[in-house]
Amino acid sequence: MFGTSGIRGPVGDRVTADLALSVGRALGIDADRVVVGRDPRESGEFLLDALTAGLRESGTDVIDLGVAATPTVARAVRSEDGDAGVVITASHNPPADNGIKLWQPTTQAFDTARQETIAERIESDEVDLVAWDELGARRRRDAADAHVDSILDAVSVASPPDVVVDLGNGAGQVSVEALTRLGCDVETLNAQPDGAFPGRPSEPTAENCASLTALARETGRLGIAHDGDADRLRAVTEEGEFVSGDTLLAILAREAADPGETIAAPVNTSLAVDDYLAADDIDVVRTRVGDVSVAERASEPGVAFGGEPSGAWIWPAQALCPDGPLAAAKLVELAAERPLADRVADVEAYPIHRDSVSVTEKAAVMEHVRDRVGDRYDDVTTLDGVRVDLGDAWFLIRASGTQPLVRITAEARDPERARSVFEEAREIVTRAQE
Repeated sequence: MFGTSGIRGPVGDRVTADLALSVGRALGIDADRVVVGRDPRESGEFLLDALTAGLRESGTDVIDLGVAATPTVARAVRSEDGDAGVVITASHNPPADNGIKLWQPTTQAFDTARQETIAERIESDEVDLVAWDELGARRRRDAADAHVDSILDAVSVASPPDVVVDLGNGAGQVSVEALTRLGCDVETLNAQPDGAFPGRPSEPTAENCASLTALARETGRLGIAHDGDADRLRAVTEEGEFVSGDTLLAILAREAADPGETIAAPVNTSLAVDDYLAADDIDVVRTRVGDVSVAERASEPGVAFGGEPSGAWIWPAQALCPDGPLAAAKLVELAAERPLADRVADVEAYPIHRDSVSVTEKAAVMEHVRDRVGDRYDDVTTLDGVRVDLGDAWFLIRASGTQPLVRITAEARDPERARSVFEEAREIVTRAQE
């Protein structure tokens, strides 16, 4: 039921009002107060209503933030003294999808054990409904100002740079407010919330953010892009270069961690991150892919930062949720001290190839991959998918947690070697489908 980032899939198929009602009932069994919110997708209205109904008929009070960024909701669970939080969102997925993501009072997403408890309750139809005069109340609140205030407390910007923010028609208006209050001159793109994402696809990739890149290049502004629920952030330099996720991870991690500390990153992270941070005696510990897994590791002592090349950034001293608006302010803080373009130039980029293959049976394909790889290679790890270390290169084959895809990543310090290893990995996936 749960993938790497909660429940997610096509509306009317995998994600339905019936499912949302069931999640609300399951969560309401042991929660007295739950904070909820949603991204701008139209389907989020009835899904949130259904989930809220399941909570209220279980006697659970609901604090409804309406359309709000995912990190705004996650933070509000703590400030509103909630027992849990729920966001109706499919994050960066296409507009036909939606999803349900659950949050703990610590601002961390539900871990595997908590997710399994909810799934088991739904499977067994376990509910605890109350009498008509014991129903939970639904109260509407706005937590955006509190989120902005927390961001301003976490950063200090002496000479704010000019910024252009591409909101992707999502729920990331908190970033605009925070950066404006920091003193930045902020220009926006795709600022009107619209769950059909008419301005660009929700995922902030280099291809989808071509307009942002062009505007940053023309104006000399720092570029910032969010996805639909603003838990992700990607960046464009003042010179108009879309920054790779691995490079941005290295830069943010270096500023967040002190020598001797550790940062958490998933198994598909570039070796360039390890090499860049090693110069300052900062270690990288690998996790499963997904912000849930990164946050779990980031919650441990000595881990100063967690990040994913896809754009999820976690500062555990502030919150254990990926926080795009906080990342925007942190990036502005760094750019005010030294241009982002100069920082990017310090990080060596190794040739890394990433692609996805559509499949109908992820589990069966991955089983064949494990068999083939196990027989052929010596240094194989299965923390998340199948990762093969070849000494001078590595590749990773793993099933997407949210889509019918198998993802392939390959890297080497030599370009020809990287391409060769990538094709080697692709061939393994192709044969596994036969």
